[in-house]
Amino acid sequence: MHDFLVSVLAFIVLIGVMVVVHEFGHFVVAKLCGVRVEAFSFGFGPRLFGYKYGDTDYKVCLLPLGGFVKMTGESPEQNLEAPGTHTVELPDDPGALTSHPRWQRMLIGVAGPFSNFVLAFVLMVFYFGFINEVPSVEVKSTTVEWVIPGSAAAQAGVLPGDVVARFDSAENPDWEKVYERVKLNANQTVPFTVEREGKPLNLSLRVPAAAKTDEFDLSEAGILPEYVSSPILVHEVISGTPAERAGFRAGDAIQSVDGQAFHAVQTLLAYMQSGQGKPLTVVLLRNGVSLPPISVLPAKLDSGWKLGFVAAAIPFRSEPLGLGKAFTKSTAFCSDNAFLIVDVLGRLFTHKVSVSQLQGPVGIARMAGDAAEMKGWLPKFGLAAQISLNLGVLNLLPFPILDGGMIFILLIESLRRRDISLEVKERIFQAAFVVIAAFFAFVIFNDVTKLPIFTHLKP
Repeated sequence: MHDFLVSVLAFIVLIGVMVVVHEFGHFVVAKLCGVRVEAFSFGFGPRLFGYKYGDTDYKVCLLPLGGFVKMTGESPEQNLEAPGTHTVELPDDPGALTSHPRWQRMLIGVAGPFSNFVLAFVLMVFYFGFINEVPSVEVKSTTVEWVIPGSAAAQAGVLPGDVVARFDSAENPDWEKVYERVKLNANQTVPFTVEREGKPLNLSLRVPAAAKTDEFDLSEAGILPEYVSSPILVHEVISGTPAERAGFRAGDAIQSVDGQAFHAVQTLLAYMQSGQGKPLTVVLLRNGVSLPPISVLPAKLDSGWKLGFVAAAIPFRSEPLGLGKAFTKSTAFCSDNAFLIVDVLGRLFTHKVSVSQLQGPVGIARMAGDAAEMKGWLPKFGLAAQISLNLGVLNLLPFPILDGGMIFILLIESLRRRDISLEVKERIFQAAFVVIAAFFAFVIFNDVTKLPIFTHLKP
């Protein structure tokens, strides 16, 4: 119940801010162009309170899921009346949207998505300029810490210590970009290049079909990334476990296991699972001094092979960047994620990515809840910026009802040098609404089937 409430609250706040900023962009440009704005609403449904200033009713409504701007003449039905069986166009209204030049209407349409792009940029400038959390001991290169024997990565020829120089179309990627590219190429073979002993080596990875799922991790492809260079620190030793019997103490650092240096608990766990409980030779570092090697026999704890200690969290520090570097990092973040969205859409149309991989409201709520409970500010700022970019890009698609659809129709009218009849526009918008509603219902259904209560029922 706690997770559900956090997810719902985080979703309402996140989507509310994104949509209000989007609509505020339309509102400002409409006002500057002299279009009559009848309402600027935070939320939907019955009006709770507000005030009217000039022609505009500024109000707060019952359902806090975003908001909307209502402009005179915005929809085809506002410009029609139907006495009896005949549809008649209403007379020109200088304050109506349709009475303004097409270039002004295009600017109003672009203003909403543009506001979302600006919001994403500002959020990341603030994060990089005032917070910028980095591991206290960070690995800058995309280095492979370990490869699971028999995995797709092992079959591709990847070895521990390899540095990923190119993956798919991404040059010098970080691990986040590698993960994104793996997700986009589920059940496909991806070319990539690693640097081994200073020399480039071209390889090909067959990405598992499981990459389509939300729970997919790079370890399922056999790759365990090296994120930090510091050894695993023991925070607490659990009583009655192999670690206690072997003499582990809180504060110890695990220098090596079977001669291999591990820097993350996830990597050590994967190593033990592949060994299926075989004895390990462990070298501990205590008070800066290496102890003699000890033999430890992992035990089956919680359905997996473990030693029985709690690792210390990776320490982070705040390292704010200067304004120039913050602008550069924010620009790179926004451009990379915007082009990733475009890439995903392109792969949807070419059937390289399944529609079932898309996230809808329920999926976004889960992600928002997870980000709200994660330590640090990057998950929160990063997710907010990504969703704002998504909203901006998707609204520019040339599909009726969306801002891009309105702009596309205006471009067609400009080329024809005359307006498309309001009756035709009305039919187009009605058909588009049915398609959007059906797609929305499918995405929500897909989201619900991914919930833990349903995934646990799957064989």
